[in-house]
Amino acid sequence: MKFIVDTDTQQLTYEINGDHKTIPLYTNEAFELISQQWLTLGWNQKYTYSFSWLGRPIIQLPEDLIRIQEVIYQVKPDVIIETGIAHGGSLIYYASLFQAMGKGRVIGVDIEIRPHNRQAIESHELFPLITLIEGSSIAPEILSQVKSLVKPGESIMVVLDSNHTKQHVLAELESYSDLVTSGSYIVPTDGIMKDLDNVPRGKSEWKLDNPAEAAIEFVAQHPEFVIEQPKWPFNESTLTQNITHWPSAWLRRK
Repeated sequence: MKFIVDTDTQQLTYEINGDHKTIPLYTNEAFELISQQWLTLGWNQKYTYSFSWLGRPIIQLPEDLIRIQEVIYQVKPDVIIETGIAHGGSLIYYASLFQAMGKGRVIGVDIEIRPHNRQAIESHELFPLITLIEGSSIAPEILSQVKSLVKPGESIMVVLDSNHTKQHVLAELESYSDLVTSGSYIVPTDGIMKDLDNVPRGKSEWKLDNPAEAAIEFVAQHPEFVIEQPKWPFNESTLTQNITHWPSAWLRRK
């Protein structure tokens, strides 16, 4: 795709597969087109590797963090299960929301929790709201351990942020979806990989091998779930679409 942004004429001209189109610059369509390019450029430049939450690195796009906060406050789950821990920033983020809400706890699962990350998480003020489990998220013994920590009648939300191959995400969706309660979500993150096949840090196989493809295939086989962007609780703009690293990620259980 080629862009010409003309601030003098207030127009955006773009070319896709040889077809040219010119649209007004100050429109939702132009905003979304430019934002998509900003997302891919920012991903390549590791923009999301520049943030922390209450002292821990949190490798997420700020809009995605705000949007999941909106959903957590709406759903008010008793437990969030997250696969993929990294530095622990997301666990601390969810725990801080639960502390503010006066309810909830977090279960984090990772195939390897590096000692310095474990030490930092376990020494954090919010660790009493967090349980760490080390092992493959799809291993039967790990899944059994996670399920043993969920009490009858609790509402559950799941965030999948570990291995992002389509096969692994499909396996996680099959493994954890039955824990998700009605009206809550299972969220396979980082479907933006489908748009990163031709950027310098990307890989060509990501065009089809990504979490978004896994989500679409899973929902086709599981009618109890629907891919549905949660409604924004506040919106005085004319915009309607998330600017996100998580396309096709919001799988709501009916």
